[in-house]
Amino acid sequence: MNDVDAMDTTTSAAGDTAYDVVAIGRTGVDIYPLQHGVGLEKVRTFEKFLGGSATNVAVAAARHGHRTALVTRTGQDAFGRYIHEALRDFGVDDTFVSAVAGPPTPVTFCEVFPPDDFPLYFYRYPTAPDLMIEPDELPLDAIRCAGVYWSTVTGLSQEPSRAAHFRAWEARGRRTHTVLDLDYRPMFWSDPAEASEQVGRALDHVTVAVGNREECEVAVGETDPQRAADALLERGVELAVVKQGPKGVLAATREERLEVPPFPVDVVNGLGAGDAFGGALCHGLLEGWDLRRVLEFANVAGAIVASKLECSTAMPTSAEVDERLAAAGRQASPFATTAEEAR
Repeated sequence: MNDVDAMDTTTSAAGDTAYDVVAIGRTGVDIYPLQHGVGLEKVRTFEKFLGGSATNVAVAAARHGHRTALVTRTGQDAFGRYIHEALRDFGVDDTFVSAVAGPPTPVTFCEVFPPDDFPLYFYRYPTAPDLMIEPDELPLDAIRCAGVYWSTVTGLSQEPSRAAHFRAWEARGRRTHTVLDLDYRPMFWSDPAEASEQVGRALDHVTVAVGNREECEVAVGETDPQRAADALLERGVELAVVKQGPKGVLAATREERLEVPPFPVDVVNGLGAGDAFGGALCHGLLEGWDLRRVLEFANVAGAIVASKLECSTAMPTSAEVDERLAAAGRQASPFATTAEEAR
């Protein structure tokens, strides 16, 4: 499919209204154990769910009522057909999801050792269909016009996906709410230095960066949250979000710096919480909320998913998040400072 065909498809699918959120990147099937606290060799039964970080963010945004599309590839197999069905069930437009010949649709197994150990096993070698997105297959009109365009570092780990990501950013032109999830997974990279180089290039094209302290080290060489936020802002990012684990989340713009403590829950499976946070972040940005409200809302969305086994099917609606916030009396009250005061 060439660029003209992609734009024609976008116009046909979208009509006169741009998507609220377009996400690009990893998709697959999560195979999660129903027995917890034991290794996979001891597990007897599993359940399958739609998965992949970009996919989960698209689902999460759709659960908040937004018009959402996913750009990715699957294998020509039953799991690929399942992904299409699941996306439609969640209200995510699958127009830009297509099958490629060769590698199968990836599956991911996890082990569940609550509250903080969830090893992942990715079956996507030597490559995965979602890393075979070609630059001339992109729906550039949809990407250019989306309210939020969401991509992840995983998409930079191999060609032709890497070239496709940079082609999309060039078309978008660093428009507001161009988000990079720093989602660094070492098993997808031959060398951390290569990841740092590619993420450095990517930061020149985005306005929002989201990652934990380890991911910030890969991106800008800093693990201290304050210094990481400074380094991201110095690269031209307008909003830097640094996840601090049990210390909560730090967010910084050039005018404001804010920390929000974590929302307490009994953790069942921490996987997917970050994607729920991402979908809720998209919602808050699109709604034009102040930074405090965005972070409180996103924190609770992530906590809800952490309290459940699955990822995509656990993504909460806005009403569910608001209910949790109301029940807590909105007591996850952060302290805020100006950017200058925090230095």
